[in-house]
Amino acid sequence: MSRKFKVLLVIISLSLTLSLMSNTYSRYVADTTSDIELQFANWQILVNENDITNNSVSSINIVPILEENNNIATNSIAPTSKGYFDIEIDPSNVEVSFDYQINFELLNDNMPDLLISKYAILDSNYVEGDSLTTIPITDNQINNLLTYDNSTENFRFEPFKVRIYFEWYEGQDENMNDEADTQIGNEAATNDTKLQIKTTIAFSQII
Repeated sequence: MSRKFKVLLVIISLSLTLSLMSNTYSRYVADTTSDIELQFANWQILVNENDITNNSVSSINIVPILEENNNIATNSIAPTSKGYFDIEIDPSNVEVSFDYQINFELLNDNMPDLLISKYAILDSNYVEGDSLTTIPITDNQINNLLTYDNSTENFRFEPFKVRIYFEWYEGQDENMNDEADTQIGNEAATNDTKLQIKTTIAFSQII
């Protein structure tokens, strides 16, 4: 085992805060001397089983999953560590097209080799262990559009998960050398530093 792995077997708590924003929209209905009845389109979004529709900003704690690594102690993070966390989105009670934007911010400025690297969409039929298609993340941001299908009778959006992967990168383009990795690990263990990733997600109706 290399020197830095001997030194960097430190337990660092990972905490992620998901800030949620749901953009409301105006609903218009007109009436004349005749009776007009129009049904409002539903707009209710659940994130990790929390209804965030009427909250401009709310927070949900997420527990990340660290991938097992035979060279690193369990529940510890060190160079080459990889993991992921899931954001569960349930738009089954939404009757309009909408988009969502997820932004990530690493709050540990002294860890430039920690990367939000890729993501995958897990549909409602996904079984843990099934193969996944991953998409690279650029500029720490995900943007996706969901289109309401009026041509399908009783159309409903299905719940899904967005699985976000992170890693402590070790490779050709790394920003920290072995000595810097070791120093960061030792300081984190000594000061009980938490690895913090702030995740913000916003939903907007498409007009």
